[in-house]
Amino acid sequence: MAEQDEWVTRVSSRIQDFLSERASEMDPLGPDVAPFDAFARQFLNGGKRFRALCTVLGFRIHGTAVTNNVIDMASALEIFHAAALVHDDIMDNSDTRRGQPSAHRAFESVHSGASWAGDPASFGVNSALLFGDLLLAYSDELVNAALDDADRNTRLRTRVEFDRMRREVTMGQYLDIVEERAWPRVDSADALDRAGRVVVYKSAKYSIEAPLLIGAVLGGASERDVDTLRAFGLPLGFAFQLRDDVLGVFGDPAVTGKPAGDDIREGKRTVLIALAMSRVSASEQRLLNELLGDRSLSAEQVRVVQNTLESCGARDEVESLITDYVAQAHAAIETSDFAESSQVALRDLVAGVTNRVS
Repeated sequence: MAEQDEWVTRVSSRIQDFLSERASEMDPLGPDVAPFDAFARQFLNGGKRFRALCTVLGFRIHGTAVTNNVIDMASALEIFHAAALVHDDIMDNSDTRRGQPSAHRAFESVHSGASWAGDPASFGVNSALLFGDLLLAYSDELVNAALDDADRNTRLRTRVEFDRMRREVTMGQYLDIVEERAWPRVDSADALDRAGRVVVYKSAKYSIEAPLLIGAVLGGASERDVDTLRAFGLPLGFAFQLRDDVLGVFGDPAVTGKPAGDDIREGKRTVLIALAMSRVSASEQRLLNELLGDRSLSAEQVRVVQNTLESCGARDEVESLITDYVAQAHAAIETSDFAESSQVALRDLVAGVTNRVS
């Protein structure tokens, strides 16, 4: 674990150094753009760094020494993730991120504090959209740096995986917002499959599988290695998102940095919700549908939803699914010819991803 802590420290340091380089280039634009640097540092300070860790773990499945190239790639994925969160918070109208104001709320405060003309909320959203786009550009710069001295085949294979990740998570995010609005027209028999499709493309591939594969191909992994990591990464990614779904409803706000029951107020049509809908009575379905997506829910109404999800057995079923996906991930490791140290590290990743409280 000390070795992994070192990798995370190197990634965090690289990100801050990169931001310092880009901040100096902003000087000619004047002080008005200073919030872009300040908020970038805020949004990229801390976090779980699962994607960075997966990138390095994929790179060194055969014990390869950690290079600056993979640190650049891991940093690129962390910055890409920050951009995705900025845009995600706009779509979800979230006020906070990791216990701090979300980007659009932070930019809204810039407007209000300066007493500028117009609507502060509109300024906040527009500025955060641009901020997210800037972070995407930063991410691509670091990908280029990571591939700068790679051979042609490695560059092509790595770019294929990185570009696939970007496409899939974008479409997965769209599927997510579709589910939040299309549910009245969705056959209840299809709800679980549709929720699972969102998990695969919005989270499972993006959060775990893709970073592992990007790191692996950057390190010259064989196609057999890549197939093994897919067999490991996809079920683990599914377990990762199912844990997020549970935390989004039952998590402790003091730990998660998000309000209690935030996913309920946002109307997230998760696997947890789909399972509940298949188990409760028609009257309970109507009640859940009335409460889901209501941002004005009281704490007591949130507890009503929480109690329903527990009493119908949906929460227990999700925990059972997490256990099953963890078993699949472990089975994939057992069939690999990865270095023993890497197998241990991947097992540690499984525990870290699934046994978390934030």
